Amino acid sequence: MVARLWCGGLQGVDAFRVDLEVDVVRQGLPAFVLVGLAEGAVREARERVFGALRAAGFKLPPSRITVNLAPADRRKEGSAYDLPLAVALLMSAGVLPPERGEGWLLAGELSLTGAIKPIPGILPLAMLARSEGARGMIVSPENAAEASMVEGLQVFAMQSLGDAVAFLGGTLEASPVPFAAPKLESAPYAMDYADVKGQEHAKRAIEIAAAGGHNLLFIGPPGSGKSMLARRIPSVLPPLAFEEALEVTKIYSVAGKLEGKGLVTVRPFLEQHPTASEVSLVGGGTHPRPGAVSLAHRGVLFLDELPEYPRGTLEVLRQPLETGEVTVSRAAQTVVFPADCMLVAAMNPCPCGYLGDPGHACTCTPQQIQRYRSKISGPLLDRIDLHIHVPAVPYEDLQSRKTGTDSAAMRARITAARAVQSARYRGIPGCRTNADLNGRLLAECCEPDAEGRAFLREAVRSLSLSARAYTRILRISRTIADMEGAESLSLRHLAEAVGCRVLDRERH
Repeated sequence: MVARLWCGGLQGVDAFRVDLEVDVVRQGLPAFVLVGLAEGAVREARERVFGALRAAGFKLPPSRITVNLAPADRRKEGSAYDLPLAVALLMSAGVLPPERGEGWLLAGELSLTGAIKPIPGILPLAMLARSEGARGMIVSPENAAEASMVEGLQVFAMQSLGDAVAFLGGTLEASPVPFAAPKLESAPYAMDYADVKGQEHAKRAIEIAAAGGHNLLFIGPPGSGKSMLARRIPSVLPPLAFEEALEVTKIYSVAGKLEGKGLVTVRPFLEQHPTASEVSLVGGGTHPRPGAVSLAHRGVLFLDELPEYPRGTLEVLRQPLETGEVTVSRAAQTVVFPADCMLVAAMNPCPCGYLGDPGHACTCTPQQIQRYRSKISGPLLDRIDLHIHVPAVPYEDLQSRKTGTDSAAMRARITAARAVQSARYRGIPGCRTNADLNGRLLAECCEPDAEGRAFLREAVRSLSLSARAYTRILRISRTIADMEGAESLSLRHLAEAVGCRVLDRERH
């Protein structure tokens, strides 16, 4: 008798439907055959499933068992197939009526004691269940909060295989895990920009970058506060929208980093060390998993001491900074991970760190400076919107008791500017902030007045700006205008944008 269930597999951060078929024949020599391009953990399911069946009190007679996972041309990975395989075996053996399993999506790893254990990627599987019109979903208790974030899907948490079979058979009553809309708000953060002495110019740049989702580079001598400024950025980030929270949670779910949380409710902030590998930064591996740039999706990725990273490692950031996605290609499949994050980086102007600092003499030779700078390619620098010089803090600012701009005021202005952009780009695919502007939409939203056009023409000529730099100046100008509530781009907006974009060439 052939029993059929459907379950789900993962490719990237999305799930696809898998039809599981089990045929138990009590003729011939006992055997267990698994087909359908199953990877190691799926092939090993046999031992876990039969151990769980014995622990739950189910005994199958010696049989020839054939298991098919369709479609046969897509790889199936992980231990999520344990639970549906065990239930399908019982259906095929006549222990559980086949109609009892119809329309249910089951996902969970089985232990030898019969307990249902959590698996990564449960949120995309729950989204698949809803899109396929499932009657409900059975998962482990640890996965239940995450799966219940999908509104309109009934999720049932079961402790063991025996409980799941009893529930499907109608001998165990259970209530679905209730959907509770999470409260999305800015994270409470111990560090505040009010504690930062001076550096109002850098705070202004952070405000612009966070308001428009722009990439940001700090350049300055050691001890000027570059890292301190960057690590306070979470305190000014606006709350996630629910759709954004689901996007981020899917990535963390697939990466196995949710740690029992139902939903990621604050914007991610990830800091990487210069020893980070290419795979840890952008993702990949034999079985591709998201890297730091994807885990920072809708949030911030901070790279301190930028020239200390291997050049090859930095170059892999080009694609995600330009497209907001990471494409990992393997012989058998191509996986796309979302990577729409705000890059914040910091670096010294030279190896000793004091080039252009009036208080210290630079000890670097021109060759050393050139070699240091060449670690960051021009195309990569071109993809960073704001280049900001962070000078050493004067003594007068250090000893002053005057409080500077605080995080609450900055966050309020940033949130208001984001609201303007959200309303403007509502319904436009792939465009959420000014950093996403391109093509026809860029021309419509970033048209300078006559005075601004004349200024921009002269800036492009005199500074030899690339087409990408020109586009990014327009995006920054649009953000500055949104922060002021202005409809059109004026000379003032463009001048500040150019000042944020172009480095002082004598010092840097």
